[in-house]
Amino acid sequence: MKTVDLIVRNPSGLHARPAALFAETATRFGARITVQNLDRGGPPVEGKSVLFVLTTGVQQGHRIRLTADGADEDAAIETIVSLVEAGLGEAVPDEASLDEDPMPSPGKGTPA
Repeated sequence: MKTVDLIVRNPSGLHARPAALFAETATRFGARITVQNLDRGGPPVEGKSVLFVLTTGVQQGHRIRLTADGADEDAAIETIVSLVEAGLGEAVPDEASLDEDPMPSPGKGTPA
């Protein structure tokens, strides 16, 4: 069994199209694949089901735990990690912009 934790950086998190791409990719492997939202809690869910992936409520910046168990678990983890890190089909902001306050308070940034 292989497990890896990572941060979802794409703007939509695991919603709609990104969740469908995640599940579609997971179904290519024989290994059992689960995903868990570490920030919201809850149990791991079946990664090959779009509906289950959507129920995790993963948003941008959330930490997820991927687990794969089976003969092709290494390839499954490697492929899905690459997919998540690449933004699940969406543009991924750079690291610096994720750390910035999206709503600057008056006196910071542009004048109010």
